[in-house]
Amino acid sequence: MGLMLRAGLGLEPWSVLNQGLARHTGLSIGTVTIVSGALILLLWIPLRQRPGLGTVSNVVLLGLVMDGTLALVPDIGSLSIRIPLLVGAVILNGAATGLYISAHFGPGPRDGLMTGLHRVTGRPVRLVRTGIEVTVVAAGFLLGGSVGVGTVLYALSIGPLAQFFLRRFAIEGLPAQPSRVVARGAARRARAILPE
Repeated sequence: MGLMLRAGLGLEPWSVLNQGLARHTGLSIGTVTIVSGALILLLWIPLRQRPGLGTVSNVVLLGLVMDGTLALVPDIGSLSIRIPLLVGAVILNGAATGLYISAHFGPGPRDGLMTGLHRVTGRPVRLVRTGIEVTVVAAGFLLGGSVGVGTVLYALSIGPLAQFFLRRFAIEGLPAQPSRVVARGAARRARAILPE
């Protein structure tokens, strides 16, 4: 996410919102990412979603790594560097999605919101996901978040990339039930978000 921001060609949907909020609060985008992740977890309560170790790690680590990346990677002016940086960032995000879901320690707060709304409303995952993403991008754009070709690239490629990396990082012999560290059913719901 930090690399997408440095590429300056548009952010993924939740970062559009977080960047817009950061501009209005004066907090770093990483801090806003942590706070928004924690607030999204509150929405899990009426949906009866249960967090796992991966859920909590996602909330804390995403923001810290994003701020760390922004501290280490300078602003880039050349489009010949920004385009490959954007493509690499999207691919890395797909790989990260495959890694953390394959570990079966619970979905991230945003994925859990999606699967919880799907379960409660009975609406197809694709409609729930699209509704959430459109709402988040629109709100973020109105707050001044960066929407661009990177946003479109991410939207079109993250599903196929996540599916590809989920297959590459699948853990052979991992029991169907999540470990005791993970809330019951969290891993099953995480697997449900991506097509086979």
